[in-house]
Amino acid sequence: MNQHSNSGTAAETTQKEKGEASPASKHDHQHFWLWVMCLTGVDYFSTLGYLPSIAYEATGQLAPLATVVLVFVTLFGALPVYSYVASRSPHGMGSISLLERLLHGWGGKLLVLVLLGFVVTAFIFTKTLSASDAAEHFIHNPFWNYMPSAIRDLSEETQRIVVTMVLLIVLGAMFLGGFREVIRVAVAIVGVFLTLNAVIIASGVWYLFSHPDRFQHWLSILQQPDNWGIEDVPFSGGDWGTIVLLCCWFFPKLALGLSGFETGLMVMPLIKGDPDDDPNHPKGRIRNTRKLLLTAALIMCVFLLGSSLVTTTLIPAEALAKGGRADNRALAYLAHGESPFKICPVFGDIFGSIYDLSAVVILWFAGASAMAGLLTLIPQYLPRYGMAPEWAKAIRPLIILYTCVNLLVCWIFKASVLAQSGAYATGVLVFIASGCVATLIDRWHSRKTEGTRFWSWALSLLLFGIVTIVFFYTTFAIVIERPDGIAIATIVIVTIMVSSIVSRAVRSRELRFEGFLFEDNESQFLWESLKLLEFPVLVPASSRTTRPQREGSEHSRRTPAGTGRSDRLRRGVSGRRQRLYASTCHESDPRRRTVYSSDSQMRVHRPCDRGSRVGAFERRQATGNPLRLVG
Repeated sequence: MNQHSNSGTAAETTQKEKGEASPASKHDHQHFWLWVMCLTGVDYFSTLGYLPSIAYEATGQLAPLATVVLVFVTLFGALPVYSYVASRSPHGMGSISLLERLLHGWGGKLLVLVLLGFVVTAFIFTKTLSASDAAEHFIHNPFWNYMPSAIRDLSEETQRIVVTMVLLIVLGAMFLGGFREVIRVAVAIVGVFLTLNAVIIASGVWYLFSHPDRFQHWLSILQQPDNWGIEDVPFSGGDWGTIVLLCCWFFPKLALGLSGFETGLMVMPLIKGDPDDDPNHPKGRIRNTRKLLLTAALIMCVFLLGSSLVTTTLIPAEALAKGGRADNRALAYLAHGESPFKICPVFGDIFGSIYDLSAVVILWFAGASAMAGLLTLIPQYLPRYGMAPEWAKAIRPLIILYTCVNLLVCWIFKASVLAQSGAYATGVLVFIASGCVATLIDRWHSRKTEGTRFWSWALSLLLFGIVTIVFFYTTFAIVIERPDGIAIATIVIVTIMVSSIVSRAVRSRELRFEGFLFEDNESQFLWESLKLLEFPVLVPASSRTTRPQREGSEHSRRTPAGTGRSDRLRRGVSGRRQRLYASTCHESDPRRRTVYSSDSQMRVHRPCDRGSRVGAFERRQATGNPLRLVG
């Protein structure tokens, strides 16, 4: 009998079943974790372009103190959760992949599809909001006055919409031409952007240190609630207890400061680990990913605190207000020397234009990162949940579709950064909350598998539970105040569901199994015999057993040696025509079903139960139908 090896190791097969990428096969070009952090940073750090303005819009003169709450939640909430998820899902896709493994059946698949809807929403708004803020830097730059009068005569809102749409179209056109290696480009973009921001913030902090009266003036304003610049204050009073309570209350409006942090898990396969890493649990890569997450969080927290402080104290309130010169470009306002205080002698039109260019590039590149995430995410999951593989591989139609959706969103929200912030934050926060839920469930199960001490396990469960409550509160608050995000995410989810159902129904009668090779002559003879039998060939099962018991019994009798699942053939009868189907059950959960397509190798044998024949398939390729016509 000829022996044929499977295409890929058992570990790679397991990862494909779990929805994760192979450790090495798809990501041969791995890099030092600090460089990969810059790929995360094009999304995470780019929020410095608009977050100081959003913070002031939400909390007024309390913005620096409210930012402290954001920093606390980042370091003691999001960072521990994502560090844990990194250890449990080291091959990309993060919390979604972990939830997919923890929750089985259609309930788990439905939850994953819902989360995909929110993630797609977050990616869509990453592109539109980033492009909108880039447009703000364009139209407020002094060199914009050299544009043709036909453009300058338009209203500021129309100019912003037009520039945003042009940036989105250029982004889509770039992807139509192909997306190449971007690590080195990301390092350069992030390095320049952070350096310019460091100059602005450090200059502002030094000015406050040299002129303590400005800082004292801000402290005096904190004692005057009427001068905070906050609309609809839910609590009255000017004591520090009220201030702390208000900062916590308004935290959800600053949650965009966490946007992009989750991409640190999506780029995990690009991070270089140790040479002797176990493919299933690469400790070196996990350790370096945690370094990436910690470093990115620390850098961002320092920049958030510094930017919020200098913009609040050194920019007039009327300039920071909605429609003011510093709206959505607070740091650029300082870089152009527009502040009434002489902060730094190099600040002016030249330095400000360099900063504007850097901000536009990183914001545009954040949109490119989101587009790459969309093009990776959709083909990764939807084919397994009912969408045809041929549809998922049609990258260029997907790019055109996403670009059209982005243009529609831009037009609906009038390219306003503030108007889009709620919907954007909804997608981001649901994504983070899903990571908290995945962590809680996994920690709950870990007590049975890891054998840790009860108090250690209980304490970690309590801490993760508190973090989960915080993010669920934040998500709920955003949804209540800005329901547009949940509405758009619902549209995306319904679209995914309906298209999946229609696709599955259309393809239910297709001949999807293209062919296979017989392992030996006996297998070929038995296969031909199966097709000529006059009676249905069914997998034997006792009618007194329950379905899970029956499937578990069938699995134990039919799992081929060296594999982790049971494959079988079944003859079905439809009218006068008999069909043979191939299906399979997972070893860990017999209720889960997967089927396989072409380039398979089949061995037909007798499993000694009532003479029924079973086909074992090798070199598998998952497709997504529960039953497959094979002959």
